[in-house]
Amino acid sequence: MKDTQVIHVPGLGNSGPEHWQSIWQQNEPASLRVQQADWDNPVCEDWVEELQRVISAVKDKDILLVAHSLGCLTVAHWAKKYKAPVKAAFLVAPPEVEINVTLKEVLDFAPFPKYKLPFRSMLVASTDDEYLTIERAEYLANLWGSEFVNVGALGHINAYSNIGAWEQGQKLFERLKA
Repeated sequence: MKDTQVIHVPGLGNSGPEHWQSIWQQNEPASLRVQQADWDNPVCEDWVEELQRVISAVKDKDILLVAHSLGCLTVAHWAKKYKAPVKAAFLVAPPEVEINVTLKEVLDFAPFPKYKLPFRSMLVASTDDEYLTIERAEYLANLWGSEFVNVGALGHINAYSNIGAWEQGQKLFERLKA
């Protein structure tokens, strides 16, 4: 069995120190993080190419992607263009990019990639996420062939959700990896 490499794919604005994604990365120092040139004015093509740069540097390991928000769409657009030994993707709280878009910064990522991802994935969503309805999250999970998990009312599942290291998410990620 090959070793695995976890790659964190943050969303708009990056994930700050109180974000579960940053806490997970601190707890697993061998994990990598995609660093975008411009976190506040995302360009889909640039974000996809940076993800590819990080992935292509990983040698002889299976890859586990941990994406939050716009990072989920980065992964989906990347998967349409590139192939790599991605074992699974943990996709948390993707934002809406097609209808009633709250975050105008994400419009370059429209439309949603409409195909099944070529690796296992789990899409985790909240019932009160201001950036994507739970119904649209389930629609995306179906589009991408992802296992859909509704975690209840956790907002955008970020630092403002006050979930710290997000133990529920860690358990879900462990399930996906198994």
